[in-house]
Amino acid sequence: MRTIDDARIASTALTRFRSEYDYAWWEYLRSAKLIAALERAGVTLSGRALDAGCGSGGTALSLAEETRFAVGLDLDARFSGSGTHLLAEREIRNAAFVQGNGLALPFRDGSFDLVLSHSVIEHVASAETYLIECRRVLRPGGLLYLSTAPWLSLAGAHLPRLRLPLPIHIVLGRRAAFRIFCWLGKNAPWTLQEPKEANTFIALAAQGKDKRDDLLQKVTLGRLQAWIEAAGFRRLHEERQVTGFFRRALPERLRRLLLRTPGARDLMVGQIQCVLVKP
Repeated sequence: MRTIDDARIASTALTRFRSEYDYAWWEYLRSAKLIAALERAGVTLSGRALDAGCGSGGTALSLAEETRFAVGLDLDARFSGSGTHLLAEREIRNAAFVQGNGLALPFRDGSFDLVLSHSVIEHVASAETYLIECRRVLRPGGLLYLSTAPWLSLAGAHLPRLRLPLPIHIVLGRRAAFRIFCWLGKNAPWTLQEPKEANTFIALAAQGKDKRDDLLQKVTLGRLQAWIEAAGFRRLHEERQVTGFFRRALPERLRRLLLRTPGARDLMVGQIQCVLVKP
């Protein structure tokens, strides 16, 4: 198992928005946690892997070190100045990057043994089409690692954290909360927990740019299950990560009960990780 260096991951997270290279380096280090999640599901990494929404490319390169060959694909070629640099720096020769659309993957049927989708499905125009494409490019018996966050999670899906923890996206709705965070990033950045280098709301405001909300899918655990079933996947393993507030505030027996309750579970779960198999 690859070593998870939490201290190093945390320190690079604080500077990940300085450049695409910094973000790729953080992705590369953080990927140890994704690999550990696969190993907990009994998955042995091998063969050909696809990171279907690779961002700056760090995770794809980490996968290359564990498999025969890895491909990183993203709609925007963010990897061109980051992942490709890290690839050369670490002398990785069994990886490649492709600019392409996850809704129409430019690969033949059955091309991969593993597809990784980390915090991607909430950003695509059609979750159903994306999952069907992931299934198409997998060989029979191939695996999909899928992680995402319920949009009504107490932690908020891709929203910054306030120093005074108030779930304004739940009270006021996401659209109003997003506008408030943009205003705070520009006018009162001290109200947000993360520093400029780790917070795009602050960093973009400092550059005179507007932050765009790229959350396109309002993920709930029920919707996610329906998408998975419609795409023809079978669930091999699932982990629901409860946010720290509910872990501290609720006894374990009550937490288990509420995690089976629609609505309550979407509020409690900060992230869900699934390993799915193509029959």
